[in-house]
Amino acid sequence: MFGVGAASTITSTAAAATAHTLLPRINATPSSSSCSLLSLIGCGRVHSCSLRFSFGGPIKAMADTHTHTDTLSVPHTASGNKHALISLSDKKDLAFLGKGLQELGYTIVSTGGTASALESAGVSVTKVEQLTSFPEMLDGRVKTLHPNIHGGILARRDQKHHMEDLNKHGIGTFDVVVVNLYPFYDTVTSAGGIEFEDGIENIDIGGPAMIRAAAKTSGSSKSSADYDDKVLYLFQDKFPPSLTVPLERISSLRYGENPHQKAAFYVDKRLAEVNAGGIATAIQHHGKEMSYNNYLDADAAWNCVSEFKNPTCVVVKHTNPCGVASRDDILEAYRLAVKADPVSAFGGIVAFNVEIDEALAKEIREFRSPTDGETRMFYEIVVAPKYSKKGLEILQKKSKSLRILEARKNEKGKLSLRQVGGGWLAQDSDDLTPQDIQFNVVSEKAPQESELRDAEFAWLCVKHVKSNAIVIVKNNCMLGMGSGQPNRLESLRIALKKAGDEVKGAALASDAFFPFAWKDAVEEACENGVSVIAEPGGSIRDTDAIDCCNKYGVSLVFTNVRHFRH
Repeated sequence: MFGVGAASTITSTAAAATAHTLLPRINATPSSSSCSLLSLIGCGRVHSCSLRFSFGGPIKAMADTHTHTDTLSVPHTASGNKHALISLSDKKDLAFLGKGLQELGYTIVSTGGTASALESAGVSVTKVEQLTSFPEMLDGRVKTLHPNIHGGILARRDQKHHMEDLNKHGIGTFDVVVVNLYPFYDTVTSAGGIEFEDGIENIDIGGPAMIRAAAKTSGSSKSSADYDDKVLYLFQDKFPPSLTVPLERISSLRYGENPHQKAAFYVDKRLAEVNAGGIATAIQHHGKEMSYNNYLDADAAWNCVSEFKNPTCVVVKHTNPCGVASRDDILEAYRLAVKADPVSAFGGIVAFNVEIDEALAKEIREFRSPTDGETRMFYEIVVAPKYSKKGLEILQKKSKSLRILEARKNEKGKLSLRQVGGGWLAQDSDDLTPQDIQFNVVSEKAPQESELRDAEFAWLCVKHVKSNAIVIVKNNCMLGMGSGQPNRLESLRIALKKAGDEVKGAALASDAFFPFAWKDAVEEACENGVSVIAEPGGSIRDTDAIDCCNKYGVSLVFTNVRHFRH
């Protein structure tokens, strides 16, 4: 609560912060100075503070404590009276609030349905129209937008000329304003969906105006900004001139990327993100609390595995997929994904795009590392779209710390945001899949159907690897990848080392074009036995890449789509 003075010094202690209608405990103590408390209870939270100001002159009271419908053109003067204005959409605990305020000596002024509910509970109410001399209008759109209401909220009682203006026009003051707003966000994000016109009708006008007025008078930082931002998104373009992202803190994290960094996790409350899937809204069934790095890695793994249509397993370490495999038999896909880089997979994140049933859960629990055949694989996180009851029970017994997440696939067309020093970058999410583009053969040798499928698989994998990125694939299974190197040749060499002898006849994908071919990445890939290369093309030396592939009898396809990932 925040205050500015009226006949006594009033100190208020906030009620439970999450209960928007719980009655605050208010203790009044006599004071020789003229002061009052303008209390704002709005936006679902109650805040408290007391401020003391002094001024000269009498203070008008808003109204008598009666419920008749006579017009009160000039409220009576009663310097010791306290007045509360209540206008609620959510009327939970309203009777408790009204009776409590009345017992504390407040005269209650209220609007429409709120007034009716208070009267039904036996609380004396002065209706707003008794002060404004106007009935509610336009299907209830106009109720409190009137000088007799906002003058009583906005007047600063330490300013003599403010009080003189109120006296001149017969306007009294309010000490407490209790408001909550139409459930716009809940309505427009409801599972069944609503018509645009219904969304418009759920935009609150009078409520935010009263909250802002009370916040201004009390000097509070609280306002209806969050509500206003959510309304704005109903009309906003994807890249508006001004962008506000409403974030709701879900948890305080133990630390950030490193132990010396404090951190918290927030959920994006933009309308576009509602029911749109992603790790932020995943259900955690088991394990330790998520950490900052856990969220990043889980997001990378889930985004990658969700792109594949066939049963697929993805293993991620430090946001890079180090193992990917698709098979009709998901158990085989899991084993192959781990085998791609078992050293990196240990302590990583494993993700699936199919349900984890009893058989798969047992395999995850018992599978031994391919490096020695003895060490049971350890993971930080398992994420999947769903779990069978038995599968979940088995996984929960693997480790007390294993985080088990159930997530929904990210919808396409999202706005991707990234912070830089002093600003933000916004872009469309990279949603393109092999089905969205053409793989154009530019070499003399055309790839076989199986080779082309592997090239498409590699191209989808490389999209999720940090640039400069190279991925080598055979039979819908990642054999090796090179990531994050300043030059493409080093990324190639890392990928070749991981793939080993299996590189013969494999497909290779690059996230961007090759700037050089001869005695560089293209020729080195050809010399090691790669059968097909997929790259965007677009280099001034594309002809060198084509000639090099023709010399070694390697197929080369251009996608005309780059997949940089920084």
